[in-house]
Amino acid sequence: MGNKPTDQDDVVIIKKYANRRLYNTQSSSYITLDHLAKMTREGIDFKVVDAKTGGDITHSILTQIIMEEEANGGEQILPVNFLRQLIAMYGNSMQSLLPHYLEASMDHFRENQLKLRKAFEESLGNNPLAAIAQRNMEMFKAAAAAFMPGIDGSAPQPAREAPAEDKPTDDLAALKAQMAEMQRMLDKLAK
Repeated sequence: MGNKPTDQDDVVIIKKYANRRLYNTQSSSYITLDHLAKMTREGIDFKVVDAKTGGDITHSILTQIIMEEEANGGEQILPVNFLRQLIAMYGNSMQSLLPHYLEASMDHFRENQLKLRKAFEESLGNNPLAAIAQRNMEMFKAAAAAFMPGIDGSAPQPAREAPAEDKPTDDLAALKAQMAEMQRMLDKLAK
């Protein structure tokens, strides 16, 4: 995530009490693991300390959040094979290198994800796919209005005769051209 604070004042201190309750010292309120997960997603850096000993237990709390997400989230991120390989690394001579490798890999993944999202958002305005989608939506609305008059809030319109040049084969050809253009754009994005 790259949320390494440059100043210790940026880190929110969470105290964990013997009764398993978590206390946010910044907001002066008790919180749950769900709150900590939300803070993590929002990029808020925090440190969890044992209220009695003062020991840093952030790692075990983050691991607990991951386990709850994996168990209750519906869709699991960590594949079984990955978990087996990870467990096998404990005690391995390469164990000390793995945390740095995993952290660098995750940073690289997130960096690429952000670049892809930014490129997609920037190109959306000029994107032919967006124009095609908009035209398709207009065609869908027109078809829905034709079969169910008044669906768009207007009064039912009498059916009009289509001009001779608006043949169904022309619509089919236009749709085929749109599909071909969409395929070209998808192939371009995949590269």
